[in-house]
Formats: sequence, structure tokens, C-alpha cells
Amino acid sequence: MSEKAVVIYSGGMDSFTILNRAHREGFDLYALTFDYGQKHRKELQYATRVCQDLDISHKIIDITAINQLLQSSSLTSDKVIPEGHYEAANMKSTVVPNRNMILLSLAIGYAVDIGASKVFYGAHSGDHAIYPDCRPDFVHAMNRVAKLANYEPVDIVTPYLNTSKTDILADGLSLGLDYGQSWTCYNGRELACGKCGSCVERLEAFAANGVTDPLQYESAE
Repeated sequence: MSEKAVVIYSGGMDSFTILNRAHREGFDLYALTFDYGQKHRKELQYATRVCQDLDISHKIIDITAINQLLQSSSLTSDKVIPEGHYEAANMKSTVVPNRNMILLSLAIGYAVDIGASKVFYGAHSGDHAIYPDCRPDFVHAMNRVAKLANYEPVDIVTPYLNTSKTDILADGLSLGLDYGQSWTCYNGRELACGKCGSCVERLEAFAANGVTDPLQYESAE
């Protein structure tokens, strides 16, 4: 019998790569996608299609009620999504306070409930500078807390914790993955904007790998 694992699956590049790699490694996967009132809800549609194609159990969890507590972020409020690179100071407006602790807590609870031994999530080195809940210290601390909070052991697995977006993409390309099945843009419009921090980092990763991003961008029109 395959080992059960939960994947926090946003529909973005990193979790798309993790989901596919874990699937190929033979895990019995249970994907969780969270609707927390983010502007880029389009990622939920991408997550749904991929899980259907891979025949993976998938739940979209509505936690939009917490949106009223998280209005400081441009991802969950009327604030304008900033443009530029993640290294720019204005990108801090995209931080959703405590988001990953909230999502991990729910995913760990789900894992205990279904008897899964692992929770996969897509923190990577490019997030460390701006998102405190993607840093190694946070991940290691949450792993300790998960073991204290439950009798059943659940490991938080972050395969790309110290890996760049460029190298994550390289790994996915080596698997033959189609990144047209992932959505990265923080703006939930018809086409990706190509200017928000998430788009900029994605485009840099494709350029570094010498391949063209299959997504269409507004800036390319």
C-alpha cells in the first residue's frame, strides 16, 4: 500500500512541481487548495484541472472568513499589487500575515485525520528574503510543533526549501512537466501581468533555463 501524503497545492509553479514529483514517486496523494480570499483565485482553477488529470484526491477549502483579519496584504485587500522584483521593499505588501502557519496547521490536521505521514509544501529559497514563514527556521520549528500537537507523527516536507526557482523549474522540466498548467501571477486577470514579483521571478527562471514560458502575458501583447 502506498504511503499517504497531503500536498498543499496552490496551483503555482513550486507546488505543481512538488505534486508531480511526489505523484511519480508513488505517494497516495491528497491535495489541499485554500481559498483565503486571494485576488489570484485563478490558481484554484489550475489546481483543479491538474488534480483531475492526475486522478489525485483534491479538496478546495474555503477559509475566506479569515480575509477580514488579513487586510494589510495587497493579495487580500483593495491595495494595488506592486510591480517589480521580490528584492524590492514594496514587495512586502504581498505578505499575508501568518499564512503558511495557518495553512500548515489545517493540512497537518487533515493528515492526522486520514492517516497521512507527510505534508508537502513548496517553500523555496527565493521566498526567504520577504516571506518569514518560508524560511528554514520556521519550517523546522513547525515540524517540531506538529510532533508536539499530535500523537501521530506527521513530517512537513519541503523538497525545495534551499532551492531557487530556477532550479525548481529545471527539475520540473527534467520530468517533462508542462508549466502551462500552473498559474503564478498575483493578479487574477485573464492573462498573467508579467510585472508583479511572482511573474518577474517566474520569467527569470524560464530565461535562466533557456526556455519560453508557455503562459501568455499581457506585456507580450
